[in-house]
Amino acid sequence: MENNQTQEQLQNSTLILVLGILSIVTCCCYGVIGLILGIVTIVLANKATAIYAENPDLYSGFQNVKIGKILAIIGLVLSALYLIFTIWAIMTFGWETMQDQELMQERIREMMDQ
Repeated sequence: MENNQTQEQLQNSTLILVLGILSIVTCCCYGVIGLILGIVTIVLANKATAIYAENPDLYSGFQNVKIGKILAIIGLVLSALYLIFTIWAIMTFGWETMQDQELMQERIREMMDQ
């Protein structure tokens, strides 16, 4: 039997891939933007996966969804680590120290000499 159905692009598959990439790229924005983008990407990917699982023959673009979800997970982990590091640095050195590069270098030297 010949399949005459044309596959349509899975909804949001390209968006999921782009958001997954952006979640990694923006993880250095204090971790917040990367976390938000990662969570949104995973939610969209889960919805797209459910749609694809119902009838995989009708849709193309599932590879973008899988890759985007993996990138979002990596972005989430990196963002969470960066956010934890930022919170630790603020608690250890203080916000004023974080804003002044010379003061920050002095504090780091003090920590290294202990």
